[in-house]
Amino acid sequence: MAADAKQSPALFDPTRFQTFRFLARELDARGRVTLRYALDDEIFFLEEFELPLDRELSDAELGSVQGLLSLLHWVAGVSYFKTAAPAEISCESGAPPPATAALLDALYSQGLGEFAYVNGLPLLRPSFGQAMGPGSGGSPGAMAPERMLVAIGGGKDSAVAVEVARRSGRELVLFSIGDAPAIARTVSVARLPHLIVRRRLDPGLSTLNRAGALNGHIPITAIVSCAALLTAGLRGFDTVVMANERSASSGNVTWDGVEINHQFSKGIAAERLLRAAVAEAASGLQLFSILRPASELAIARAFAQMVPYHGAFTSCNASFRLDPSQRAEGWCRDCPKCRFVFLALAPFNDPAHMREIFGRDLLDDERQFAGFALLTATGGHKPFECVGEEEESLAAIRMLAADPRWRDHAVVRRLVAEVLPLLPPNAGDPVRALALAEDHAVPAALMPDVRAVLGA
Repeated sequence: MAADAKQSPALFDPTRFQTFRFLARELDARGRVTLRYALDDEIFFLEEFELPLDRELSDAELGSVQGLLSLLHWVAGVSYFKTAAPAEISCESGAPPPATAALLDALYSQGLGEFAYVNGLPLLRPSFGQAMGPGSGGSPGAMAPERMLVAIGGGKDSAVAVEVARRSGRELVLFSIGDAPAIARTVSVARLPHLIVRRRLDPGLSTLNRAGALNGHIPITAIVSCAALLTAGLRGFDTVVMANERSASSGNVTWDGVEINHQFSKGIAAERLLRAAVAEAASGLQLFSILRPASELAIARAFAQMVPYHGAFTSCNASFRLDPSQRAEGWCRDCPKCRFVFLALAPFNDPAHMREIFGRDLLDDERQFAGFALLTATGGHKPFECVGEEEESLAAIRMLAADPRWRDHAVVRRLVAEVLPLLPPNAGDPVRALALAEDHAVPAALMPDVRAVLGA
């Protein structure tokens, strides 16, 4: 563990450290994963996962997933690397192969772009040594799935992903890291089998954060994806299905010559890199996002028809804080995520139902105006949160402006009067925002189900 008095000084100076070290990784027959890291030869970290197994693993089974275990080790290290963000990387448990190195180079730079921006650092550019150059590789083509492990997070997107996958008629099981209340409620509505991974961060991490370690947003979706892939490999699934939409590929701000995207590890570029890394790590296993063709607005339109989930889901991040004692029980109703989900759902629901879901009408609260305007990048850049593109926020505003149920709400009136005149007349076209895109890795066999649920 990182936590002892010598290793966790009263004042932590990130600039003292030269190298982040990947030390060792272990998977035992009972499904316990142990990942070891260090900063120089001074501070040591140990992270653990408990994987959901139905029996003890044989030596052959343990050997068959070593590539996936290695992938999880390298990707999960970002939580500890960020404490000091040193210039050097040391892979003492073996160097990553080329496609994996390309993924790691991206996750530890662009995936930490917001972290660097907020902490006033230059964009991080650690090298994992064997990254592929442009055009030297790519993600493999999608295979028609047979057994799907569907990641679920308790929000509207994962609920829609479950229903698209269910419509395909293929075998599916739900997956999550932990079982926060919103996840448990959503699983209860879905009535499908559910595999839960338990993750334990090194307890010394919070000690270092309090002592002055660098802290901030990490590419968490990549860690969830790799835990799901390892679980899938051990439980005989051929496909991990994610619920990442096309809007996730849209950045927040350009800085140091690079687009900073809060959702980088949910975007299409990271998905392609991860798919190529998975092809190196394991045969017969793939990952893709089944919602990738759709905008958040199109997902909200589909979700509006899934009424049984409306009392179960929560997209507010206050419900998913690492410290259970700090978690909210539902919507905080005063953050970018709450505002965006309200804005995206409102055109497809009446005000009374929205009040039932959120406990308050956010579009009739003038104090929320500046926050809603910021979703269109009016008054600053798009918030560092999992929110949709500025274009689809504008599209939702145009739809509300034409809707007699919503057009007289206080925030809608101000958005129409003060935001829309600043923009070209064709900005935020609802038809364009709701259309499905072609840039995705969804297998052709599943696209009729995607179109049936999300295309109208």
